[in-house]
Amino acid sequence: MAERGGAPGRAQGVAGTWPPRSAAQAGGFAPSGFDAWSSLLAKLREWVRAEAGAGRLLPWVPIAFGTGIAFYFAADHEPVLPVAAIAAIGLCAAAFLLRRQRIFPVAVMVAAVAAGFATATWKTAWIAHGVLARPAYSVSLSGFVESRDIRERTDRFVLHVTQMDGPRLKTDLKTDMKTDMERVRLSVRKGTAPAVGSFVELKARLQPPLAPLRPGSYDFSRDMFFQGIGASGFVTGAIKTVEPPVAGGLGLRYAAFMQDMRDAIDARIRTTLDGDKRAIATALLTGRRDAITTPVNDAMFISGLGHVLSISGYHMAVVAGVVFFAIRALLALSPALTVAVPIKKWAAGAALAAAAFYLLLSGAEVATQRSFYMTAVVLIAVMVDRRAVTFRTLAVAAMIVLALVPEALVHPSFQMSFAATLGLVALVQIGMPRLFAAPDNSATAKLALWGGREIVTLTLASLVAGLATTPYAAFHFHRVTPYGVLANLAAMPAVSAVVMPAGMLGLVAMPFGFDGFFWWLMGIGIDWMIVVTEWVAALPGAIGRMAAFGTGPLIAASAGIVLLGLLRTPLRWCGAVVLLLSVIWALGVPQPDILISGDGHHVGVRGRDGRLHLMKTAKDGFLLKEWLAADADPRPAVDASLTEGVSCDDAGCVAPMADGRFVALTQHSDALDDDCERAALLVTPRQTPPECGSTVISLERLRRQGAMALRRTKDGFVVDAVKPRGVNRPWSPAAAGDAEAEPTTLAPRSAVPRAVDATPAETDLQAED
Repeated sequence: MAERGGAPGRAQGVAGTWPPRSAAQAGGFAPSGFDAWSSLLAKLREWVRAEAGAGRLLPWVPIAFGTGIAFYFAADHEPVLPVAAIAAIGLCAAAFLLRRQRIFPVAVMVAAVAAGFATATWKTAWIAHGVLARPAYSVSLSGFVESRDIRERTDRFVLHVTQMDGPRLKTDLKTDMKTDMERVRLSVRKGTAPAVGSFVELKARLQPPLAPLRPGSYDFSRDMFFQGIGASGFVTGAIKTVEPPVAGGLGLRYAAFMQDMRDAIDARIRTTLDGDKRAIATALLTGRRDAITTPVNDAMFISGLGHVLSISGYHMAVVAGVVFFAIRALLALSPALTVAVPIKKWAAGAALAAAAFYLLLSGAEVATQRSFYMTAVVLIAVMVDRRAVTFRTLAVAAMIVLALVPEALVHPSFQMSFAATLGLVALVQIGMPRLFAAPDNSATAKLALWGGREIVTLTLASLVAGLATTPYAAFHFHRVTPYGVLANLAAMPAVSAVVMPAGMLGLVAMPFGFDGFFWWLMGIGIDWMIVVTEWVAALPGAIGRMAAFGTGPLIAASAGIVLLGLLRTPLRWCGAVVLLLSVIWALGVPQPDILISGDGHHVGVRGRDGRLHLMKTAKDGFLLKEWLAADADPRPAVDASLTEGVSCDDAGCVAPMADGRFVALTQHSDALDDDCERAALLVTPRQTPPECGSTVISLERLRRQGAMALRRTKDGFVVDAVKPRGVNRPWSPAAAGDAEAEPTTLAPRSAVPRAVDATPAETDLQAED
């Protein structure tokens, strides 16, 4: 009789346990030398075969699909859609034909990368629209109001443009695909935003979408492009509501209906709550969170509770979970229904309907969509008697989101949401069974009887989710939350047990007029959350600052998280090594010596004290806040020390670098001769004389390439620009003349012998005027 486990290539033992139980041999000796390497290689092959086993491929498909989307956003110019589509179709067909071959997993991954690249390319071509290239004044606009936001100091609305007229406007719209601007986002005085669905006429001052404020910072113009918005600005006159020349369509009527519902909910909440309690309650139910005051909003993110304000997986899970258990409990009261019908499946169906309503009510942002798809997959799995919380569930949800909204990949909400969910699923499937696998008479079992298991589970969930999202919070927001676990342990039980259930009951009771009590109850929970938030934010060291470190360490950290979460064998610990290397890499990234804003009005110079010192000719608090945050600098934007060592007069400013050389920001021609002689770097909108010995950054170059970061070298300055030479994307179109060579290393003019044409160009004469 054959001995059990004797089949070659098949290791027997407990599934998911490494090493297999049969691996231990009594009385054996540890291998050495060549035998040790052979044993290690054999073990590695065994682990690799286990990772590539049946059913292990699906979770990696969205990773490869997302990699293709990342390649698309890294391209210098827009890919050719037919070529990308043909390549994706061909590779998918090849993967199908190779389905019985050993290289099938590799073929699937390559095809998924190509499919992700083609999907992102198609999405951009499908939504292509005009983008404003330079400011436009006194623009006449008419169109339908699509959405409205209530903010702390102003209101904001999105206008679907039907007619636009302004001086030189046609020449200011630039894109490779279309010349019509479809939507603009406008700010107005608080309380004066027109109603959603109305047709209005107005005059506005428009600005191009906000470009990155420094190289590597978040690209708001890309977000606006994928929202169909080609410009932003503010209304300069009265807003006239008139009869529309054409019907607005079904989509606009739906938007108006949902906005009216959100306004009605907010109005009912206002009758009971006010201030930040009202704003947070409205944010949790309708997704409108801009009215929260700045101190409370900052404290929420400093303490690690900022995720509560963004409707995502947690909120969707609470809504679906409460409805599921409430409906199931009500149905279970009837013994006849319990026997005759599958009440668990009925409850899952009701929970799915409630989650869909919550998705629509909250505005269906990307994070909310991801959460709904994940929740829907889980509930559908319950209805078809399949295991709900698995990596396959997460993979399916990720594929749905990336296929429909490929631009979500580069958004922090998607990155943080999926990283946290991956960590939690790994905790549920891998960590929890091992943690609580103890005999009934053990200390662990006795602790579970007193609620210890729930406390440990909540602590581990907060810790895992917090650690998984840390690289993305550090990259996008330049901060970490040292006390995030403490804040979540103290506040989240109240949010889960009081705030969200009371809000849901308030929505149910609102049509009957009995909602006031539930808003009051919701306010009690929010009060506790605010108290916890402010207490944690005030703790010593609560503000964990992190300097900007670029996309390289972030990609490495993402790879480490994926390896730790998806691998099952000891190979998963490679992810921990990659994570550690990413941290070391991020901490070792050098900070720039000079920062220059895209309009040339602000120049930050790193002095001998290692901090930035500011020269400016205009006010821009948002830009300064971003620069200081990216530098891990705790100073506020109005701090007097920002201008220490800076000398300014009517002609411009001068500031010393760490090596004693000067940087000049020159506004008038009269100061050019002196600054060319003294300054190592000169930033000016004026035409400099040919004999100027300084390294010059002109306003024309800033217009073409955007904000810049410079590092000192022995040969001059290494330049990193927001738009390097050759980059031309629909959301950031290249300016005229961008094809001209722009060196990435700048040396003083005197060190670069060249012939000089002293005849001024026409553009130079215009600059002098």
